[in-house]
Amino acid sequence: MEEDTDYTIRFNSLCFINEHVGFQGNIKNSPGDFIVIEIDEQGQLVNKAIDETVLVNKILPEPNDFAKKPKLNLQNFSFEERSNQEVNSLARCSSGDQNHQLDSGKEDHINDGTSKCEEEKADVVSSFLDEKTNELLNHFAYNIKEKWNSKTELIEPFPEFSLGRVLDKNQRAILHSAVRQKFPFLITVGKNSEVIVKPNLEYKELCHLVSEEEAFSFFKYLDAKKENSKFTFKPNANKDHRKAVHHFVNKKFGNLVETKSFPEQNCGANSPNLVITVRFREKARKHGRRSFLECQEGKVIYTAFTLQKENLEMFEALGFLALKLGVIPSDFSYAGLKDKKAVTYQTIVVRKVTPERLKNIEKEIKKKRMNVFNIRCVGDSLRLGQLKGNHFDIVIRNLKNKINDSAALKERVLEAIENVKIKGFVNYYGPQRFGKGRKVHTDQIGLALLKNEMMKAVKLFLTPEDLDDPVNIAKKHFLQTEDAKGTLSLMPEFKVRERALLESLHRFGMTEEGCIQAWFSFPHSMRIFYIHAYTSRVWNEAASYRLATYGAKVVEGDLVCLDEVVDERPPSDKIHLVTEEEEAANTYAIHQVVLPVLGYNIQFPKNKVGQWYHEVLSRDELQTCRFKVPNLKLNIPGCYRQIVKHPHNLSYQLMRDHDPHISTAGPHVDEAALSLLISFDLDASCYATVCLREMMKHDV
Repeated sequence: MEEDTDYTIRFNSLCFINEHVGFQGNIKNSPGDFIVIEIDEQGQLVNKAIDETVLVNKILPEPNDFAKKPKLNLQNFSFEERSNQEVNSLARCSSGDQNHQLDSGKEDHINDGTSKCEEEKADVVSSFLDEKTNELLNHFAYNIKEKWNSKTELIEPFPEFSLGRVLDKNQRAILHSAVRQKFPFLITVGKNSEVIVKPNLEYKELCHLVSEEEAFSFFKYLDAKKENSKFTFKPNANKDHRKAVHHFVNKKFGNLVETKSFPEQNCGANSPNLVITVRFREKARKHGRRSFLECQEGKVIYTAFTLQKENLEMFEALGFLALKLGVIPSDFSYAGLKDKKAVTYQTIVVRKVTPERLKNIEKEIKKKRMNVFNIRCVGDSLRLGQLKGNHFDIVIRNLKNKINDSAALKERVLEAIENVKIKGFVNYYGPQRFGKGRKVHTDQIGLALLKNEMMKAVKLFLTPEDLDDPVNIAKKHFLQTEDAKGTLSLMPEFKVRERALLESLHRFGMTEEGCIQAWFSFPHSMRIFYIHAYTSRVWNEAASYRLATYGAKVVEGDLVCLDEVVDERPPSDKIHLVTEEEEAANTYAIHQVVLPVLGYNIQFPKNKVGQWYHEVLSRDELQTCRFKVPNLKLNIPGCYRQIVKHPHNLSYQLMRDHDPHISTAGPHVDEAALSLLISFDLDASCYATVCLREMMKHDV
């Protein structure tokens, strides 16, 4: 596959908003020439040491510290006697003869309905909900059971029931778990802090293979994720039936559990009966979703730290940390991605790792050009965009005039800086977002995922560069043979993402379904990253087209944000369509103009730019795309992004290379040896390379 030169041409042709001449120079000669420091929500640089007393006195909030509502006596409901007898009898079904379902042995087992702890778990539902909501939930569960018992098929759209909004994340997690434990034939999903209950179709599917008591206990086991526990189905002599159960469990939950068949215990040697035993995979068992008991006992801990990395891709850094800490990459959260060829500082939060455990690997990770400090306990994970911005200290070396430009170099540099300082820069997504310099760019993978071309997306991800290093040799082997197992033996251990994908392909096969499962080896943030890369590329082209068509004037049909501080997800009532009268009156300025980043919840401009968007969707065969990928559990609502941004706190100094202490303010300057040291702050989701591109009028 040849390098995507068309992509390079597209990025280089993106237009500018300033009209100065610019200059030439080299950035990122070394990682130390490009320093990125995250600015947290309080406006503090994260590389500054935090007061030790703050770290010591930081206390985790109690997950169960909430005002409990009066508990509800379920026996007082008008409909509940039959409902509770039928629903709750399942919760008690395994309290008698439990040996065939949950094997204790030397491992723990889950007792479904007899322990005081489990009774408290069921009670937590009513302690969260008011009487009316609790009654309606029980009624909803009863209706689902009635329809299934009467063999009535549920008709799409499937029924759902809202428990309302629960703003506290820990409380929301407890409620999710408690509802699923009480009603394993239901599932819960979150939507903007709202907890929604739906029928668990996988539960019904399993009931076609095993008894309902087994299905009930299995889903309770699955949700509890109790460490060192295992679940055993009833003995079965039918090989084909056992195979069907194996296939169902591995297809639906293979990333969490593994299944094996063993001879039934305490039976004669001639007995043909085998039992299927399910146990959590090592990683899933240790690092799965929080259970109710973990929350109650305060075992779910979040450790925040400042990560310093040098010349290292962020996902590779997190993969290495995950390996050393014995967790999975999705246990890490962060506010934003950082450059590879740079020295970067950012806050990271990791789940279920104590500060002491993180400190124990400090020496080891330094060998990988990483360092961790400011280690402390916090109460929750980070989310993307949870930062004020980034501070940059950048050296641009070997400054030169543009070809055929005879003006004084110093004047050109100062003119460019002042122009961008006053007029701003076009707020393009930077080329690093798309994998600059690679044959396959991240937006190409994202487009394939949006079109549900899962196998194509896998092949694009594993496309090699024209290099003979071990990583690319392994990738070449895969594309030539589609042999996941053989490729795994060639792929270096530190390539965590590639190995996770290959392990899944080896397990599930190189089919469309197998590729879907393989993508689930990536955390949600990484899966959606590729689709965001595609929508970012379209936004870049839209912004360039908008400026080339209308310039810096705000015209009829433009979208503007009425908020003074523009967020990337402003409420829809703050997005305004410019009228003809407002254009004539020059009511709005270019810095208020926003363009949509593609998704299912955005509106398009009502001018030539809106028409352009529809033409691009047609070009990419996405006319009917709803920007949801159900196979990968991805929803892309879209957002709005300002066309023009400004740097803040900008300062600069011209200096001679290799000697920053020698001032070049005097008239006699060897211009060939000039470098520019420039510092500035940018808002979240802005790119320093894009700001520099506007200054230099030169792709960097």
